[in-house]
Amino acid sequence: MFRTYRLYCRTTLRPRRAIVPSRPPFLRPAGGCGFSTSATRPLMELTGFSEEQLTVRDAVSAICTKFPNTYWQECDQNERDPKEFHAALAKDGWLGIALPEELGGAGLGISEATMMMQTITQSGAGMAGAQAIHANVYATQPLARFGTREQLEETIPKIIDGTWRTCFGVTEPNTGLETLKLKTLAKRDPSRDVYSVSGQKIWITCAQVASKMILLARTTALEEVSKATQGLSLFCIDLDRNQPGLEMRKIKKMGGRAVDANEVFFDKYEVPAATLIGQENDGFRIILHGMNAERCLLAGEALGLGYAALERAAQYAKDRVVFGRAIGQNQGIAHPLADAYMRLEAAKLATYHAARLYDASKLDDAIPVHSVGVACNSAKYLAAEAAFTACERAVLSHGGMGYAMEYDVERYLRECLVPRIAPVAA
Repeated sequence: MFRTYRLYCRTTLRPRRAIVPSRPPFLRPAGGCGFSTSATRPLMELTGFSEEQLTVRDAVSAICTKFPNTYWQECDQNERDPKEFHAALAKDGWLGIALPEELGGAGLGISEATMMMQTITQSGAGMAGAQAIHANVYATQPLARFGTREQLEETIPKIIDGTWRTCFGVTEPNTGLETLKLKTLAKRDPSRDVYSVSGQKIWITCAQVASKMILLARTTALEEVSKATQGLSLFCIDLDRNQPGLEMRKIKKMGGRAVDANEVFFDKYEVPAATLIGQENDGFRIILHGMNAERCLLAGEALGLGYAALERAAQYAKDRVVFGRAIGQNQGIAHPLADAYMRLEAAKLATYHAARLYDASKLDDAIPVHSVGVACNSAKYLAAEAAFTACERAVLSHGGMGYAMEYDVERYLRECLVPRIAPVAA
């Protein structure tokens, strides 16, 4: 627990064994007003989680309570970046939850980071709250593992303290899931020790506010390599809006409107050769560490969104009285919500199994990368489907009011499509 103590000294919170702040409403036991009518228990079953995960859950929730639903409704409706939320998490060191202690991070794992992301979405922040910070957690994993000492010391501390925000540049419009066939080219000029980048990326979250991009680009043409996995390289580049060759265009979208999504165009955009992470042409192997982590975090985010939707649906079902009794007493309301709950509980088990396997693989070379990938992709798929079921049924349980923006389930339904779409569990 030493690493956890170190983080909570920074957050002025005590470890779970000591006194912790009282839990906010979304983490308190259900009692007579929550999901369960038979006993006092939290909405999500907490048995089996580690002390560190539960301490993270309590501490992060204390920050989330400072950002009520009205904050997220305003950010969503005005498409305003939740910079205050990002700053609050950075202030207490949470952006470094899974980054090395020697660089200012907490040195914890993706298991704890997944719990953090679930807590954020479950608080009412939804996918927008999670997307405001999650690239800072998963996109930095390849850098932390394969970056040079100079890269780490220059970049990681500024990401942790919130000075720099990060985005992940992989997806391209004409390659889709075929990452091995992406076309963005980084051509090296040895005489000037720079790479010239040309190509296009799409669906890049937070590019408008990011200072750094973890960029996957081709450094050897596909037709010149013996295997499709070869010829890709990973970079940690500056996004300098004043430098020629860089253009960004925002994409108007259905959900998560508080965070920007973008097309990013490179036209002979020059980056120093020192921005290369690891060895040239070894980028695909390196980036898998970020992709698998991303799937774990997104699974946690989907779970939190689903539990949040169920909690609001259950509360509405208790409060809404029709024909002389609460609608939650009708099996037509109760049974679909119970079914959605069990789907979330099952997806929860897959999610935290995947996160544990990811963390264990860092220390045990006997765990194949393929096995980690199967677990992480499976968890992300199951959690996304369970969240969609929960959000859809939450809206239907509200009846006509589920269609109103003032009821958060409307926003949750729009946002729950994000983990179903991207990254596709393939």
